[in-house]
Amino acid sequence: MSKPSSFSLRGRKALLVIKDERDASIVKRQFERLGIDIVASEPGGVIGGRPDIALVDDEFLPLASPAQRKFLAGCPIIALVGTETPSRLKLVLELDPASFLIKPLRSAGIYAALVMALEKNERTNELKQQVFKLEQRLRSRRIVLAAVLQVMHSRALAEPAAFALIRRTAMEQRKTIEEISAEITMNGCLPRAG
Repeated sequence: MSKPSSFSLRGRKALLVIKDERDASIVKRQFERLGIDIVASEPGGVIGGRPDIALVDDEFLPLASPAQRKFLAGCPIIALVGTETPSRLKLVLELDPASFLIKPLRSAGIYAALVMALEKNERTNELKQQVFKLEQRLRSRRIVLAAVLQVMHSRALAEPAAFALIRRTAMEQRKTIEEISAEITMNGCLPRAG
């Protein structure tokens, strides 16, 4: 299943937390044109499903409720900034917004902010997955090192030859070097070809 394009917004759900009724009506009108469904428009309001994106007014910051913060976790946020003071901007940055809009809002710029927020969120999630995989591989390097040392001692081989033997065994058994290394450290010897 392919991921939805950041440029296609029809059918997406948005959470609106906007104080000013004029700003809210502009956003609602633009969302109607774009085919975006609104799941709630007030903080603490009844929410009908997890939003794909959230627009949060800086006048509602900081989000005091842990439930609100948890609900928005992983959801790209567009911050609506009305006051450019350092203290207000600090509160906005705590949200880790994917994009922002300056108040008073206009219909121009809303689509661009939505696309940028969705795209930034997608790229951030991909980077987080890559970092997680690299951290896992880094942790598994200790196992590989232990296996190389074990093979060096048991077979009286130099380090490059021991690693080459482990790599060849992994290829023959169609396993990763990390899997073969774990078997070596667990069993104390190279696994036999199966």
